[in-house]
Amino acid sequence: MRAFGTFTYVWTSEGWLYLVVILDLHSRRVAGWAVSDRMKKDLAIRALDMAVRLRNPPHGCIFHSDRGSQYCSYDCQKKLQAYGLRPSMSGEGNCYDNSAVETFFKSLKAEMIWRQSWPTRRQAEAAIFQYINGFYNSRRRHSYLGGISPLAFEAKVA
Repeated sequence: MRAFGTFTYVWTSEGWLYLVVILDLHSRRVAGWAVSDRMKKDLAIRALDMAVRLRNPPHGCIFHSDRGSQYCSYDCQKKLQAYGLRPSMSGEGNCYDNSAVETFFKSLKAEMIWRQSWPTRRQAEAAIFQYINGFYNSRRRHSYLGGISPLAFEAKVA
C-alpha cells in the first residue's frame, strides 16, 4: 500500500465539517477516513488508525501527506513510526502531488455534497459514510483502473 492523506471541508448549517481521507494509491480505495468539527491532529490519526486496521500495510510502506500541521505533529509522526510507515511530504508549495486525493474530493463534492444542503454535521457524516462504503469503493468506476471499482480492482489483482 502506498497511501496519501489530506483534508477537505464540508459546509453544514451547524458550521464546517472537516474530512480527512487516506487513499490507497494502487487501487484508489478509500482506506481510512474521519470527520470532526475541528481540524486537529487527532483527526488525521483516527483516519490513519482506520487505514492501518483495514489494510495492515507492510513495514516500510510510504505514507504521503501535505505539510499540514496535523501530519507534521509529533503525535502523528510517532504513530507513523509505530506502524512502520515511511512518512513522505509534499514539497513546499507543490500542489500537484496529491492529485489522486483531490480527484476523490472533487467526485465526492460533485456527486453528493453540492447536490443538497446539510442541516447537521451528523447528516453530512452519514452521507459521506454511505458514499465511501456504499458507492465509491464498491461501485464507482475509475478510468485509472480500467473502468472498474476499487474493490473490483483489488479482487482482480489479488
